[in-house]
Amino acid sequence: MPRRILYHEDPLFGTYSIEYITKPEECDQVKLLPVELQYVLQHHPEYCERLKQILRHGKQVGVRTLVKTPPHILRAVHAISTYSQGNFILNWLPKLLREKHWPVIASSDRVTAAAAGINLDGAVTEILENHLHFKDIIFLNGEPGKLAFSGHELAAEFSALLQPLQVDYAIFRLITDNADDRTEVAQNILKALLIVGPIAHILEKFAAGIGKVFAAFSDDLLGEAAELSALKRSGFGWKELMKRSRILIPVLLAATAAAYSVEWILSQGHWFIGGVVYGLSAVALSLTTAIQSFFLYRRRLSGLIQDAKMPQLSSWGITKLSLRQDFTNPARLGLLAGAACAPIFGVLGAYLHWMHNGWVLAFIGSTESIVAGLSVIFSGRINEWRFHRKLRRLSRSAGV
Repeated sequence: MPRRILYHEDPLFGTYSIEYITKPEECDQVKLLPVELQYVLQHHPEYCERLKQILRHGKQVGVRTLVKTPPHILRAVHAISTYSQGNFILNWLPKLLREKHWPVIASSDRVTAAAAGINLDGAVTEILENHLHFKDIIFLNGEPGKLAFSGHELAAEFSALLQPLQVDYAIFRLITDNADDRTEVAQNILKALLIVGPIAHILEKFAAGIGKVFAAFSDDLLGEAAELSALKRSGFGWKELMKRSRILIPVLLAATAAAYSVEWILSQGHWFIGGVVYGLSAVALSLTTAIQSFFLYRRRLSGLIQDAKMPQLSSWGITKLSLRQDFTNPARLGLLAGAACAPIFGVLGAYLHWMHNGWVLAFIGSTESIVAGLSVIFSGRINEWRFHRKLRRLSRSAGV
């Protein structure tokens, strides 16, 4: 059965994708149905015949999925996170949607938010009232490609059966889109590094040593700008972020000196050391930035526990949740993976005598930025794939 998908614009919620079926016999080919219908029919096979009757009457049955969280709901999530939950989302959003467990909001939080014109209780209510609209089952009339919505009480029944998946998808969509929204500027900077990095490293062909230093500065400083932008939009204040400079500036100076020394190390025939030093000097600031960001989140989480906004966690529990929150930034995994590869590529380049080739230096020196940029570009598709793999696992566990 070919996939039939159309897109619908809702004035309040934005763009939905609709995957639909048109013929009764399609219901007998369960594995070819949209995964959401597979889930419903496997858990409630008594609905199969009722579904066929709807299709026999000329209607189409579709799974409607919100493509991107509406801005007003993202603002509600951001308000709760920044004014009440120490810039965290993972500690309260899943519990809110799965268990209707409200986040703990202090009176002082309400006062601070109200001064900015934000009603935190209203924000929680808005999320709860709208999260089931992220994915539902609908009935349609008309020719394929020109379908009109048709109200039907059975559609509401089907959507109710789909509720566990509705909640999971709403959590997934909100976390993914919130991360995408707060790192928008950072993503643009990292995408720019895909071009800026190689251009900077080509200077090595004309100014050995100096080219390495210039490349390290431009690459690392743009990466740090991306990180600061992401953290600022997550709710951290400039005063708190500027404290990072006490460590970052010495690291940057050390990395610059190390990059400049690579030319001398290679001239002495120390290929392994030269490759490692160049690789590490290129990623030193990125690694330092990543570690600092993690500790920012860890301190905020410890503060939430002290304020009784969260249950007590072990030291490892705090670390694990802080890492999960930090890694909602789509560039984080790419930065760390690229940073781990840079020294390896540096050694390889040194032994192959490629360390004076501007294009090779571009690749080695910007490895973490290139991998991070690519992870940002493809993060949406990867996250969608991971979520739908989870849906397929749920269907298989039910025997589909």
